[in-house]
Amino acid sequence: MRSPCLTTCTARQLQEQGVVMSTSTVTVTGMTCGHCASSVREEVGALPGVSDVEVDLGTGAVTITSTDTIEPAAVKAAVAEAGYQVAE
Repeated sequence: MRSPCLTTCTARQLQEQGVVMSTSTVTVTGMTCGHCASSVREEVGALPGVSDVEVDLGTGAVTITSTDTIEPAAVKAAVAEAGYQVAE
């Protein structure tokens, strides 16, 4: 059964409803402040299926939780749109 709140629930709420979540982490270079992190969070969070984006400014780690596997190229494009790069 498909969850009634795929676009409005938090990742935790989706998991509690039994929706299988996918998590991936990438390292983003060049972020130096909260605004940088916010920009990345906003762009990556706009990708279809993404329910949560956590950014660790100190390490550059961006953890993405989604209802589907997110293509690496889509993540790279979203990060580039925010003005940064995914480390290779």
